[in-house]
Amino acid sequence: MGEKIKKLKKIRLHREGTDTLIWSFVVIAAIALLLWRLESKIPFWIFVAIFGTAYGIIVNFFRCPIRHFPNEDTEDIVVAPADGKIVVIEEVDENEYFHDRRLMISIFMSLFNVHANWFPIDGKVKFVHHQNGNYHKAWLPKASEENEHADVMITTEKGVDVLCRQIAGAVARRIVTYAKEGEECYIDEHLGFIKFGSRVDVYLPIGTEVCVKMGQTTTGDQTIIAKMKS
Repeated sequence: MGEKIKKLKKIRLHREGTDTLIWSFVVIAAIALLLWRLESKIPFWIFVAIFGTAYGIIVNFFRCPIRHFPNEDTEDIVVAPADGKIVVIEEVDENEYFHDRRLMISIFMSLFNVHANWFPIDGKVKFVHHQNGNYHKAWLPKASEENEHADVMITTEKGVDVLCRQIAGAVARRIVTYAKEGEECYIDEHLGFIKFGSRVDVYLPIGTEVCVKMGQTTTGDQTIIAKMKS
């Protein structure tokens, strides 16, 4: 019993969802109250069933689990920055910052995933750039460059630059980035949050060992997606 309580304490709701959850509840409760006053209770129960389920999905979306990477040694380790599914593992030409070939690993977050984002590596934030763009479906290849996105460049203690890109999707219209230029950053810390269906790309040096496969589900701050060369 004590173990269950301890686990519950490690799960909380993200502050990004406070306003959405409060106002959604107020509106649903007000409409439900009006329907309850009708002579027939059928509309009330139909409404509660549909919108109660929808509200439950939104609550799940805004969960903010408190996680800690299980290994003490995080050197050269790259963890998943988000919950979701691996949709891309390939070498690409990155011409905006690196101007060379990079290994790109992409994680797609569905509406049912937690949308908090974690730093994938330990290091120092080199810069943070936000770029406006389109809202293509997040799993499409062109979404990485054409969609609205926020880029966080992290430099490891060994001087290796790793790019983490938060990408808005067809539904997601708000990217929140907590990373600040010049700050130290660590695995277990939140990098940001994306609202409703989106994707996160990580650009790594060629030769990095890939530890995941296409279609594999990931848990943010827990799943090791790659190991960089020492």
